[in-house]
Amino acid sequence: MLKRKAMDRLEFWRSHKTKQALLVTGARQVGKTYIIREFAQRSYKRFVEFNMIENTQARESFAQASNADDLAFRMTLASKEQMVPGETLIFIDEVQECIELVTMIKFLVDKGDYDYVLSGSMLGVELENVRSIPVGYLTQLVMFPLDFEEFCWANGMPEDALQSVQQAWTEKSPVHGFLHKRLLDIFHLYLLIGGMPDAVTAYLGSNSIEQVRIAQDDIMAFYEHDISKYAPKDRRLVIKNIFELIPSELSSQNRRFKLSSIDDVKRFKQVQDEFLWLVKANVALAVYNIKAPISPLLLNESHSILKLFYSDVGLLASTFPKQSLLGLLDGKPTMNLGATYESFVAQELTAHGFLARYFANKRIGEIDFMVEGKDGRIVALEVKSGMNYKSHAAISKALEVPEYEIAEAYVLAETNVEQVGGVVYVPIYMASCFLNE
Repeated sequence: MLKRKAMDRLEFWRSHKTKQALLVTGARQVGKTYIIREFAQRSYKRFVEFNMIENTQARESFAQASNADDLAFRMTLASKEQMVPGETLIFIDEVQECIELVTMIKFLVDKGDYDYVLSGSMLGVELENVRSIPVGYLTQLVMFPLDFEEFCWANGMPEDALQSVQQAWTEKSPVHGFLHKRLLDIFHLYLLIGGMPDAVTAYLGSNSIEQVRIAQDDIMAFYEHDISKYAPKDRRLVIKNIFELIPSELSSQNRRFKLSSIDDVKRFKQVQDEFLWLVKANVALAVYNIKAPISPLLLNESHSILKLFYSDVGLLASTFPKQSLLGLLDGKPTMNLGATYESFVAQELTAHGFLARYFANKRIGEIDFMVEGKDGRIVALEVKSGMNYKSHAAISKALEVPEYEIAEAYVLAETNVEQVGGVVYVPIYMASCFLNE
């Protein structure tokens, strides 16, 4: 079993909820169903599961319910297990196939008989079609692929070793040499495998990149199927085109997504909804440019200028020929993997609660990421995949601009912790230490 941080969130919900159901969202194949089942076995005497794709009879019956009492009765009729008030967790999976259940949940939790967890893969998109979201009756948990720390656990890294990394981060002191080398090795492995549970399990079970790539190809096929099924019919081809262009766009010098790459598109407004669809479906991460690093960053966003990443770095690596990744495990790849390193950082920042942006203008240059904590502090991050990591003209220039509100500046590279002037150099794997709880 893969240890997931989401388990703590599930337990917190169970212990602290009053009358709230839990909605678990995230991209397909990030492990939602698996962890909910494990949580139910740990924490409840009885567990009832309805899958709205597999159980067509239950789906059609639930959709016909006239009110909450009728729906509750239909659930008892459809359940193979006895539903005992106060002891039972009811799990409705793939709820996007019967989306009106989200509206009904308010009345079900009001009755107080059972606990409810809902889950689905396209809820960021499909919830837009719900007539009434039950505010106050629905707590949301967004799941992501395994982050780097979870991947380290899966590979046998002790928790106390990772705690020492967090301490080194706090104290701005170097990570112990052996541990530093081990974490860089795991980082290189993570770039190849990523955090999708099926890919991680395939690696742990086979120690074969072939099995990993089979899992990754299956996941990409699921995503393309979801585009064909859930995207607006008149925009499916454009959305699929954008999704398939992500690797090549990230391979460009500045990683920015060029609108000219999309057939017959000249203005961002023509495809804005298509980009948003991919982000809301949790299969892509958008990193928007900001006009200036001044708080709040939201007011400085330019939504027509962006970088677009896959939600998992392993899926990006899976689009490259295997031979082009030779040497990566030794830190000496045969191709420029700057986009892959940036994808890793974007994925970590997103999983840890940040809305990542980047900053670029002609006078300063480009800074890979700008993040803003809940305290309003702005942090600049430059990601370096090569050995020339102390060359960072854009950060140096930006730190000299008085009106810019940059509280801290970091360069993430294959190095150990070192501070020179206003810039802190940290190991690339320390992207896992940036938390916005």
